[in-house]
Amino acid sequence: MIRITNLQLPLDHDDQALNDAILARLSIQQDDMLDFVVHRRGYDARKKTNIVLIYTLDVNTTQNETLLATFTGDQLIKPSPDMSYKFVAHAQTTAPASQQRPLVIGFGPCGLLAGLVLAQMGYKPIILERGAAVRQRTKDTFGFWRKKILNTESNVQFGEGGAGTFSDGKLYTQVKDPNHYSRKVLAEFVAAGAPEEILFVSKPHIGTFRLVSMVEKMRAQIEELGGEVRFDVRVDDVHIEQGQITGVTLADGEVIHSKHVALAIGHSARDTFKMLFDKKVYIEAKPFSIGFRIEHPQSAIDEARFGKNAGNEILGAADYKLVHHCDNGRSVYSFCMCPGGTVVAAASEPHQVVTNGMSQYSRAERNANSAIVVGIDPSDYPGDALAGIELQRQLERKAYQLGGENYDAPAQRVGDFMQGKSSQKLGAVEPSYKPGIKLTDLADALPDFCIDAIREAIPVFNRKVKGFALADALLTGVETRTSAPICIKRGPDMQSINTQGLYPAGEGAGYAGGIMSAAIDGIKIAEAMALSMNQPD
Repeated sequence: MIRITNLQLPLDHDDQALNDAILARLSIQQDDMLDFVVHRRGYDARKKTNIVLIYTLDVNTTQNETLLATFTGDQLIKPSPDMSYKFVAHAQTTAPASQQRPLVIGFGPCGLLAGLVLAQMGYKPIILERGAAVRQRTKDTFGFWRKKILNTESNVQFGEGGAGTFSDGKLYTQVKDPNHYSRKVLAEFVAAGAPEEILFVSKPHIGTFRLVSMVEKMRAQIEELGGEVRFDVRVDDVHIEQGQITGVTLADGEVIHSKHVALAIGHSARDTFKMLFDKKVYIEAKPFSIGFRIEHPQSAIDEARFGKNAGNEILGAADYKLVHHCDNGRSVYSFCMCPGGTVVAAASEPHQVVTNGMSQYSRAERNANSAIVVGIDPSDYPGDALAGIELQRQLERKAYQLGGENYDAPAQRVGDFMQGKSSQKLGAVEPSYKPGIKLTDLADALPDFCIDAIREAIPVFNRKVKGFALADALLTGVETRTSAPICIKRGPDMQSINTQGLYPAGEGAGYAGGIMSAAIDGIKIAEAMALSMNQPD
């Protein structure tokens, strides 16, 4: 097939216009075209009065080879790449019965795809998840939001589906993907019930409720292929002999032996990080970001981004992506923007408050929210490799205190924050955070350099998205789980640089950021494990 990129059409074009544009671009007649599919559809909204759709298309004609030769050198017309997934190995049917099964610790997007691909290759993985199955986890999480009862093993961070289950369900990433692993991820999600549009829209998302049923179906496939998924089992120890992992011990004392262990534990498994650090698995501190959630009326963001086209069904709820480099050398940027969503309580340890954002597929809630965060690095939290975790805890405990010590979150109107005074009442923007908020002065919630940087960035962001500095917009604190503050270093073979057989993976290991990049990393880990297991002893 022939891939055409950057084919632009008006936002309100009809179906025939796309067909005609292909004919014109290739200079062919209708009889020459056999069929076409939309590979990607995005939009350019830089001119609100003239928003255009941008297509990438795969076209099949009666003269593909001739056309490709004609357009040699045209970077916008090339052969369509082969995006089909190809398994790198298969379990050996002659393998001894005593061969140990691979273990996958963690069942978020990374562990899910690692387990699925291992199962599809015939390796029958055992997957260990400290949290609950997704429906029980949903009950526990909503119970925390409604009744302020925190289950430290079943919450936004821990349980089937990982932290991404309670998010906007974004399925796009900026990581390089020459092997088209993202296509494998999207295809598996569609097979599990995701809308087919995620295969072609430029910024696909699913939303929380759809993710719940999808994760269950993917788990069922793993089990049908001989894999095993176990919930409410926390790994409390790893066994290492002469630099080789040999197994794990669970919280109940059970020992499971394996020389191939994927570590897909997510960015909040702080007790597991400490255990690995104590066992001398090589870990180093890495940069991460801290800040607040900001809420605006979604209608205001739609108007600022789309003008008269606000509400267009194809465009949907508007988002934004903002960054500012401050005079003090810090960078402030928007993160995990959730159109038509809610700010949610994401604590996983007692007496701490941390926020995150979530949207449903419809993105129909009244507010838009995103994290506004400041980049920090290990020079800001000197100490050992786990010093960043201690800083997170300090900030989350402080937020708990500022919120009233009952899991309400501290919040402040943007206008008051900019003027340096405590908020006394809400304005036009109603908070979406559950359990609730307490108005206060957020200047006490973060280091001074972060407060200064955010105050400098907000007026700059207002020039890019009109209304961003709305006085009644609401800041809610704190956002500290943007990524893991540690990296469990691995080598080219995807194994820990000092622990053979341990495969650090995903966000918790410092190798992903978001659902898609974590899932892609899970596939890479599964492939590395399979190739290793097929090596002779």
